[in-house]
Amino acid sequence: MNSPTVFADNKGSIDVQLTPDEALALTGVEFNGNHKIKTEAQRKIRNAFEKTFELDK
Repeated sequence: MNSPTVFADNKGSIDVQLTPDEALALTGVEFNGNHKIKTEAQRKIRNAFEKTFELDK
């Protein structure tokens, strides 16, 4: 179950390296039904977020 998390300082940043296709997929561009591109981009963002804010502890 996902629950909203509120951070006191919303001005932080997270650095994630995406391929051009991954970035486009996050904007809604479809790649002939290949959802793996979007899924990989989302995984990279989630991992960077968890690493930055140490949510896995």
